[in-house]
Amino acid sequence: CIHSEVSTPTIDIFDREPVFIDEIIKPLVKDMPTLKIVMEHISTMEAVEYVKGAPDNVKASITCHHLLYNRNALLVGGIKPHFYCLPILKRETHRLALLAAATSGSNKFFLGTDSAPHTVEAKESACGCAGAYTAHAALQLYAEAFESVGALDKLEGFCSFHGADHYGLPRNKGKIVLEKKSWVVPMRYDFGVSRLRPLRAGEKVLWSIVS
Repeated sequence: CIHSEVSTPTIDIFDREPVFIDEIIKPLVKDMPTLKIVMEHISTMEAVEYVKGAPDNVKASITCHHLLYNRNALLVGGIKPHFYCLPILKRETHRLALLAAATSGSNKFFLGTDSAPHTVEAKESACGCAGAYTAHAALQLYAEAFESVGALDKLEGFCSFHGADHYGLPRNKGKIVLEKKSWVVPMRYDFGVSRLRPLRAGEKVLWSIVS
């Protein structure tokens, strides 16, 4: 699993994934053609197109927040630190490309939450930590994304089958039941001696886990 961005200070933060593909992933795949590779939580249409055309040993994971939000959520109307994550949220065109890939049914793409439980103090500061906390509602948020394009029938494969198959692991025999029933996300969750603010805090999530 590889966080697929370069960290070179001179590379624009919105361009770090495409540069990583050209400078790191392509040579790596050429040098090690049988290595199983997962580009973790991709965020650009360039990554989608690369993975689609790459050999079968190259796959990618996608977060629920990259499927649901673009960079306006982070930047419009003031800085929203709880939407700051790495890879950073991109343009709407990239979100749509990710959504199309995730809901396509292709086994090249699967769930990767990248849920990051940072305290409120670590996020709401002059130099806040990167990461969105989604563990409280990850599957429900993925369901929202898939429902938005009429692809709920592809959700199980994306969440439960494609990743296990890539790693050669047995598919989980357990079941989770989701129901279209909204609920309001708490503003805070206790986190050790501090608290954290979850994604969609104080707002509705449209799906619930009922069993």
